[in-house]
Amino acid sequence: MAQNWSAHCGFHELLFPEIDYCGSLLAEAMRNLVCLLKRLPATIQDHSSSCLFISTTFGMSSNSTVIFRPEGVARHYGYVPHEYVGIIFMALFGLSTIIHVGQAIYYRMWWLFLTACLCGVGELVGWGGRLWSALTPDQALKTPYMMQITTTILAPTPLIAVNFILLSWIVTRLGPCYARLTPIQYSIIFTSCDVAALCVQGAGGGIASSANTEADSELGSNIMLGGIIFQFVAILVYVALASDFLWHYRTDIPVRAAAPHHRGHLEPKMKTMIAALAFSTLVLFIRSIYRIIELAGGWHGRIIQTEIYFDVLDGGMVVLAIVVINLAHPGRLLG
Repeated sequence: MAQNWSAHCGFHELLFPEIDYCGSLLAEAMRNLVCLLKRLPATIQDHSSSCLFISTTFGMSSNSTVIFRPEGVARHYGYVPHEYVGIIFMALFGLSTIIHVGQAIYYRMWWLFLTACLCGVGELVGWGGRLWSALTPDQALKTPYMMQITTTILAPTPLIAVNFILLSWIVTRLGPCYARLTPIQYSIIFTSCDVAALCVQGAGGGIASSANTEADSELGSNIMLGGIIFQFVAILVYVALASDFLWHYRTDIPVRAAAPHHRGHLEPKMKTMIAALAFSTLVLFIRSIYRIIELAGGWHGRIIQTEIYFDVLDGGMVVLAIVVINLAHPGRLLG
């Protein structure tokens, strides 16, 4: 091949006697490159899910491809969690939880211990598991991985209940006649859905964390996915009913004649509470969509194995949801 190359470039040989040797090296390099490109489809079975890294040396035979599989925590996550990210989220959730405890005691809203505070504790456990993995990157420890998977899925569920309960409070203040349901019905129906979703997700998390086979692990994942989808549907219905109530209040058109015709005043504090509630619901809604897509892709899908998606669309959304209740606390705005 080098001779053919130099035959077409004879005038170059007059100028550079070494060009024939260089041409042979170039031809050899090109042959190895073509050989490498031909082997890539066969050796890369699923780069995004199995994270295979290929190293081929020029001059090696076609059977000498070396495949390196991820070791340590990357075997579970598909990446090594960043230590500083875990520290930041633990600090944020820790601070918010401490403030929620103080606010619950100060305003005597004890139910917040089982909702907002419980969410904060769950997130602390989950991000503690991720930090544990980040601090032991060379060890393929399954315990912190399953700990963070299970708790970060379950933890926001009690926080969603805060939104459900606050809607019943707002309906009571502004006028039950504008709502499709009574305030107590809003609380009972939606908190029951929340508890049911929590139980389903918890059952799936328990199966996944104790699974010894891939089939059992997938079963647990599918059960958790079912719980999240159920919760997602409950949020959709909640948003629809809340929007319907606010529209009828604004237009002053009662929907339940049997209810007392009482129209409360929409004070600035109430507006702030409604805005905070809408924002909290929105970010939790975004987080639910992310979780559905993530779990639908399986344990080795591209979404679940991309850290930035989890940090922003799960951790970031839940932080915003829990902190906004600190800032626009119902004890201060509605108490």
